[in-house]
Amino acid sequence: YHAVLSLLCLISSFFKQSTADFRFYIENHTRNPDDLSRKQVRIYQLYSRTTGKHVQILGKKINANGDDGGKYALLVVETETFGSHVRIKGKESEHYICMNDKGKIVGRPDGRRQECVFVEEFLENNYTALVSAKYKGWYLGFNRKGRPKKGSRTTQRQQEVHFMKRQPKGRVDPLEEFRFTTVTKRTRRARRLKTNPKRN
Repeated sequence: YHAVLSLLCLISSFFKQSTADFRFYIENHTRNPDDLSRKQVRIYQLYSRTTGKHVQILGKKINANGDDGGKYALLVVETETFGSHVRIKGKESEHYICMNDKGKIVGRPDGRRQECVFVEEFLENNYTALVSAKYKGWYLGFNRKGRPKKGSRTTQRQQEVHFMKRQPKGRVDPLEEFRFTTVTKRTRRARRLKTNPKRN
C-alpha cells in the first residue's frame, strides 16, 4: 500500500512540474513576440488593387507604384506563428511599413514598435486587407496615384486597402510549384488519349 501511495505521489509531482514547465514556456513566448521560434519569414510582393502596381518601400517614403520584380517592391514579411500579425520590411531599403498616431504611413528602420504591426484580414474576393494592430479600424491603403491614405480615412470595403500577395516576377513559390501543372498542346493530347483510348 505504501509503495503504491509513493508511486502516485511521484506521478502527481511529475505532472505538476510538467504543467509548470509548459506554462512557463508559453508565458515566455507570449511575452517575447520577437522570439525567432515564433516567426515565419517570407518574401513576396503586395499588388495594389487600386493602382495595378506593387507596394514599394523606398525608405521613409512608401507608395504603390512599384513594378513587378522591382527591387523596392520585394517585401520581407515576418509573420507571428500564433496569429495573423505581420511586420512588413523592404528587402532593399530595410525599412518597415508603420502607421503613426495621425494615420500617416511612414517607413522606419526599427520595426519592433506596435505601430509597425498589422493584422491580415482575408476578404471574400481573394484580396487581403492590412489593419493596424495599434489603431483599430485604420487600414494600410493607397489612392489611385499610389500615395498612402491616412488610416483614419479608410474602411475595409474600400478598394484602396485591398491587396494581393504575389511572387516576384520569374520566381516560383516552392509550395505552389507542385500545386499547378502547365497545360500545353502535348498534355491536352495526352489527356484525351488517356480518357478516350483508341479501339482496335
